[in-house]
Amino acid sequence: MDLTPFLANLQGSNLDDVLLSVAVEGKVALAMKGRFFLRCLCESIRDSSLIGCAVTDERTCLSYLKQERYELLICTDYLESGNGFELAKQARILQPHLKVVVLALGDAIPVEYTDATWLEAVVAEADFIEDQKPLEAAVIAVMGQHSYRSPSLRSGQLPYLSCPRLTPREYEVLDLLASGLTDREIAEQLVVSEETARTYTKRLLKTLEVNNRVQAVLKGMRCGMVQL
Repeated sequence: MDLTPFLANLQGSNLDDVLLSVAVEGKVALAMKGRFFLRCLCESIRDSSLIGCAVTDERTCLSYLKQERYELLICTDYLESGNGFELAKQARILQPHLKVVVLALGDAIPVEYTDATWLEAVVAEADFIEDQKPLEAAVIAVMGQHSYRSPSLRSGQLPYLSCPRLTPREYEVLDLLASGLTDREIAEQLVVSEETARTYTKRLLKTLEVNNRVQAVLKGMRCGMVQL
């Protein structure tokens, strides 16, 4: 998937200021697994003109990086096609100045990349659920010429995870959130009002004991409730 041509049509963030709130001057490249993460990142960067690339696979991202200079790459380790760690490696070969942050959905850094000098910042999926804003911290670190590993990667211990039981409706809403749908689109899918859809989402967040949609989907993934 290549979301880049549609960036100008995205509305302002309605995702509770998740994932990213940091200013950069150069172009940002995003390569994320699935529409949900890609849309969240795009809508979390207030100035969409900074985003030069928003895709879900390694090959397309590299093709953008060959065309012009970028300042920052944010990618997930798993992609719809390709590998985020290998993307980071190839991206740094193409643009040695590039700052790279990898979101590790697998909560680990593969052994072959552990000591790689080009791997500046890695954030474990588990740390998002704890609401410690690790992605923001990672971006700030690399933009300041520092390296970063999120808490569970530094300690080697994943935070405790409790998995509540969801109602059939909550499972349905979680699936739609993971598909990258907005409240309006969820309302259309469920044939309810947009206000009712927002209420469903709020109830889901409360049941999962999380603060935003990204945390809800990530916790749902870790608990085996949903897949991207």
